Amino acid sequence: MQKSHIAVLIASAFLSISAQAADLIQVYQQALANDATFASARASLAVGREKTTQGRSLLLPTVGLDGSIVRNDGDSSPWNEGALGANGIITGASQQYRTTTHTLSLQQPLFRWANWQTYQQSKLQQALSEAQFAQAQQDLITRVSQAYFDVLAAQDTLELNRAQKTATTEQLASAKRNFEVGTQTITDTHEAQAAYDLVVAQEFAAINDLENKRSALQAIIGAAPTVLVPLKPGVVLAAPQPAAIEPWVSSAESANYGVVSAELAYESAKRDIQKSRAGHYPTLDLVANARRQSNSGQYNVSGTNNSNAIGVQYSLPLFNGFAVTSRVRESIALEDKSRNDLETTRRNAALGARQAFLGVNSGLAQVRALQAAEVSSTSALESNKLGYQVGVRINIDVLNAQRQLYLTRRDLSRARYDTIMNGLRLKSAAGSLREADLVPVNNLLVK
Repeated sequence: MQKSHIAVLIASAFLSISAQAADLIQVYQQALANDATFASARASLAVGREKTTQGRSLLLPTVGLDGSIVRNDGDSSPWNEGALGANGIITGASQQYRTTTHTLSLQQPLFRWANWQTYQQSKLQQALSEAQFAQAQQDLITRVSQAYFDVLAAQDTLELNRAQKTATTEQLASAKRNFEVGTQTITDTHEAQAAYDLVVAQEFAAINDLENKRSALQAIIGAAPTVLVPLKPGVVLAAPQPAAIEPWVSSAESANYGVVSAELAYESAKRDIQKSRAGHYPTLDLVANARRQSNSGQYNVSGTNNSNAIGVQYSLPLFNGFAVTSRVRESIALEDKSRNDLETTRRNAALGARQAFLGVNSGLAQVRALQAAEVSSTSALESNKLGYQVGVRINIDVLNAQRQLYLTRRDLSRARYDTIMNGLRLKSAAGSLREADLVPVNNLLVK
């Protein structure tokens, strides 16, 4: 009865942990809400979307209303009417009045080449912010996935290390018993003790590595990660589609968001040349204003004056100390730099696609080889244990077989994670990685 109660408690605890476990999609949703780097990219996108409105404003009319209220206090001329005294002598008179002025003005650019180029650049800047945000989304997917699988890999390493520690402990105890009864030498005990001490040291390193990996994930999702859902045992990984490398490289050279950003920066640099040359061009504006001025005070100074004006205003630069010529040369050099940056980015994107494609296929082959090696290592360990029991194998043979099996299992789990990550990186390099691509990866996890 007591054993049944303990079993129920253990099962309940397991179900509770499973209910709290988070899969890759859930962790990604946490990162969307809490990752500071992605939040910064989202704010930069909002900034970029305002650039077009600001650039367009340089082509639209400017309307302003100016006004002033001025108090005037002074002496009038002695010749003013009404300045004669009772004896017929002309005398001065004091004047106090207020002048109120309102001016409504309008200025509409008719030809300003620099403003037009700035407007075209503003559209490129908005498109650039969109591309950079899309790149930030892809980076978030790969960063979250990498951090998630790093934690799983660290957990696997720690679990395998502890399993190896248990097996080494049993082997050490067996060596001590056999030495006590005289069937083995002290060398076997020392070998088992050395293997045990090494495993203990590796366990401390594995614990530290796991904490570091969990901290790295916490920095992305903004909270301590819960239990993570592991991969299914014996999971089968799919090959990339299409299976040829050329379509991936071609897509990377044109659709990679780094390449798109570099292309937009290059186009903006070409616009900079035109904007710099505009320093030699004339400007032409339509100007109009309506003015109303009123005076109120003594001695017939009161009255209102209205005036309206409309016309064109031009400006022609003649000489500015060669500053415009220098800016043109500077813009041409920057355009050349942008063109070479674009080519570098395109080549790096193609290289990243090739490396990721080869990494996926190499990873798949490595997984198959390690799976076969795991079967062979398990058989070798069983054979060595049996040989040790009948006296045809020594203790070190068993310890080596144990170490080989656990190393193979560790390498197998890492190969699976690396292959999955290379698949995501391949899509990122090709510019096709989306949130939906996490669904098939998430389906590889234990439900």
